[in-house]
Amino acid sequence: MKYKLIVRPEAEIELEDGFGWYELQVPGLGNQFLISVDAVINAIRRYPLQYPVIYRNVRRALTRRFPFQVLFVFEDDVITVIGIFHGKRNPRTWRDRN
Repeated sequence: MKYKLIVRPEAEIELEDGFGWYELQVPGLGNQFLISVDAVINAIRRYPLQYPVIYRNVRRALTRRFPFQVLFVFEDDVITVIGIFHGKRNPRTWRDRN
């Protein structure tokens, strides 16, 4: 079953920033980053409860190739992506989003 998906504006900006950074490093790498994040989001939509809760009701899914994590909340059959963070970023910056 695929659940309803909402991507918060902050997460969209983080995705765009990640794309831009990788694209500046190597042309085409930004697209590979987007594909990696898209694969994680599709997996979340299929099995949201397989991912661990890391803070209150926030769950985390890791991308395979890139050091990014997709942070989301799953409530009432709705998945809300609250952040797409680089693994080295301060985790406290997203805690007020849920």
